[in-house]
Amino acid sequence: MQIIMAWRNIWRNPKRTGIILVAVVIGAWTMLTFSALSRGMMASTLENALNTLTGHIQIQNALFREDPSVENRISHPTAVEKLLDQRLPKGALWAFRIQVSGVAANAKNSQGITIMGIDPEKEPNLSFYGDVTPKGKLLASGDDHGIIVGEALLDSFETKIGRKMVLMTQSANQETASKAFKIRGTFKAEMQSTEKQYVFITLKAAQTLLGIKDGVSLACVRLPDSTDIDPQTLNKLLGAVRHSLPRDLCALTWMDLLPLLKGYLGMFDRFMLLWYLVIFIAMAFGLVNTMVMAVLERTREFGLLKALGLKPVRIIINVLLECLILLVTGLMAGNLLGFLTIYFFSGGIDFSFMAQGSEFWGMGRMVVPFFTVKDICYVNAVIMSLGVIVCLYPAIKAARITPVEAMARV
Repeated sequence: MQIIMAWRNIWRNPKRTGIILVAVVIGAWTMLTFSALSRGMMASTLENALNTLTGHIQIQNALFREDPSVENRISHPTAVEKLLDQRLPKGALWAFRIQVSGVAANAKNSQGITIMGIDPEKEPNLSFYGDVTPKGKLLASGDDHGIIVGEALLDSFETKIGRKMVLMTQSANQETASKAFKIRGTFKAEMQSTEKQYVFITLKAAQTLLGIKDGVSLACVRLPDSTDIDPQTLNKLLGAVRHSLPRDLCALTWMDLLPLLKGYLGMFDRFMLLWYLVIFIAMAFGLVNTMVMAVLERTREFGLLKALGLKPVRIIINVLLECLILLVTGLMAGNLLGFLTIYFFSGGIDFSFMAQGSEFWGMGRMVVPFFTVKDICYVNAVIMSLGVIVCLYPAIKAARITPVEAMARV
């Protein structure tokens, strides 16, 4: 009976009720949509970071992170290869790499770059290398005279596929090593700076250039389901790998390699909760004002109920029940609108029109909005709990109305 009465009471003034419902719907829809967009941007940033030659885990010499030179290499990678084959879960990918600083030059230009020696068979599935259909062709096994460069680097050097590019770096014996490579093709990355920074040659060609026989700089591991890796699972796997590594080697996660990104992602949930509060505060003013007006219009009604013996607690419950019905109705419509919005953009949002801004944040050009069950619970819990709290003021105001005050109201 109370629910039926509350439903009838809120529709006494359809215009006022409509205003409250619109406020709740817009609030819930805005929270869900912004949450989904932000979470998509965070996932894009993380995926882009993992894809830019970082991976989930890297095994390297303990000194390589501080001094990424050829001296701090893995001289005997066979033990690491056996360990990774035994410890990694099904579906995980890994490959050895050589990573050294160097200079690329041709007849017109020269530029500092990072030389990446890769396994041509494993690397296309491990990083951005080979993700986008390149111009020309990728490196093949045994192609120790070929090189793959970024499209931006190719343009800045004013050269083209089929021409030569000279790479220079410091070899293991502290001498300058150089070799000419023929440009086989190009790669395209999410960020233009990546295209200008990296060049790819085969692992064997890099070992020959540096004079390090079978040595490598690091082993990069990519786990399956990269955007849904549980930190505890990752740390457990990392502990098992570290336990079996030689003393001169270390295993680092992407969180160790990219501490700034880790902190940025760690603040996401707190930032979203703060955003929810800001949206709700804006919505709460309209909600409270409208409910107070509804209470003032029914002063004589509440006075009569008090004169008939209705306890103040029952009046508070009745007003809160009306508020609760409004919140639930508005949330249902807001959630539905949010789901439809995310479904409409499920194919992704192209941010290439603001490429420089997205590159500054390390975000990919294509963002796919999505939200989790936790996001839905957060939005609904914030609106429901705080909505009931702010409605306590008009409810208590209604309970304090006396029969004498109601009789004085004309």
